[in-house]
Amino acid sequence: MNEKLLDEFAGRLTSALGGNLVSVVLYGSAVTGDFREKVSDLNILCVLKQLGLAELEAADPPVDWWMKKKQPAPVLLSLEEVTNAHDAFAIEFLDIRAAYRVLHGSDVIATIEVDPAHHRYQVEHELRSRLLRLRERYLALQNDRRAVVELMVDSLPTFATLFRHALALSGGIAPVKKREIFQEAASRFGVSKSPFDTLLDVREGTRRLQDSEIRSVFAEYLQQISRTVEYVDRL
Repeated sequence: MNEKLLDEFAGRLTSALGGNLVSVVLYGSAVTGDFREKVSDLNILCVLKQLGLAELEAADPPVDWWMKKKQPAPVLLSLEEVTNAHDAFAIEFLDIRAAYRVLHGSDVIATIEVDPAHHRYQVEHELRSRLLRLRERYLALQNDRRAVVELMVDSLPTFATLFRHALALSGGIAPVKKREIFQEAASRFGVSKSPFDTLLDVREGTRRLQDSEIRSVFAEYLQQISRTVEYVDRL
């Protein structure tokens, strides 16, 4: 992980936003230990006292610099949103709270509390929405086998996150590393971890799917996600 890059980005944000910048927070795989160079992203949350058009324009130079370093745009939130939007963004706030490091300013994350009912509703909603999107994309891409592999690999981190939240809702351990998440889901939800392990191998560059394998891997991937949705629905 590039600490120098993080320090410079925090410095650029501070220079651009001044006293309006409350906090810069690193979260996700870079904090959990699941970070992989050239694969994982550096996820950043910026919290501002006020967040309107003027602030968005002021943030443009450092954010543009950051994105040219092949990193995703940071999440920008107002202090009011961090304080009051837990019901609407339960997954996102729990994700940040689970593993974060303050790069600049005050710790605005430690006091976040999320209603479990809001959490369960959003997990089911997101799982169903992502499953629908996966089917829709397959309809458009099914004749391009390489594109289907990319579809599965690109969707895998999102489903890892949602599976982890499903595990948290069911009680007990909710691992943060992707392989451990799918292993625990297999044990607790009665699903197969096989398609997830296969796609993690592809994502990490240790395996290449043959054309003859792609359809069966997608079928199993779809099936295990559907079973997890059914499990969450019963919670």
